[in-house]
Amino acid sequence: MNHVDKKRQRAELKRIVSLNLDSDSGVVVEKLVKQLEQLPNASVVSAYMAMQGEVDLRELFGRIDKQWVFPRVRGEDLKFYRVKNLETEMQVGAFGILEPKDELEEVRADAVDVFLCPGLGFDRNGGRLGRGRGFYDRMLKHAKPEAVKLGVCFPFQIVDEILMEEHDVRMDGVVG
Repeated sequence: MNHVDKKRQRAELKRIVSLNLDSDSGVVVEKLVKQLEQLPNASVVSAYMAMQGEVDLRELFGRIDKQWVFPRVRGEDLKFYRVKNLETEMQVGAFGILEPKDELEEVRADAVDVFLCPGLGFDRNGGRLGRGRGFYDRMLKHAKPEAVKLGVCFPFQIVDEILMEEHDVRMDGVVG
């Protein structure tokens, strides 16, 4: 695998996503509800606020009783903050995405039990292709070993093989 191949795969997945911007997140959220119900000991779950073309998790927030943390971009890193109210505790941050407000409690990555990770594409072996900045890969290196890493996507984003590099972190499962 080389960088040109990975760049080509990223471009193709961006094209596919752009053709499906009106996809319904509800079906994937239902699958996530069932998945999270199978992890009763997981109390701290990281979610994300969706960019265009990503599964919108806002409906999940009110349906599952967990401690929710959301990422905020800090330089080249993702930091997590405990969020109890999406309406009042979020602000526009990096890349125009809603992020937790500054005054919220920071939660270390090694305190998170389940990571819900967005991406452009996934494969059934846990391969994940992000947007190319490496935020999730760098952050997941600090997760506790038993933390569950779930890729979240629409079904059309699941491909036969994601081209992986040494620094890429595999998901434990993919919900799409």
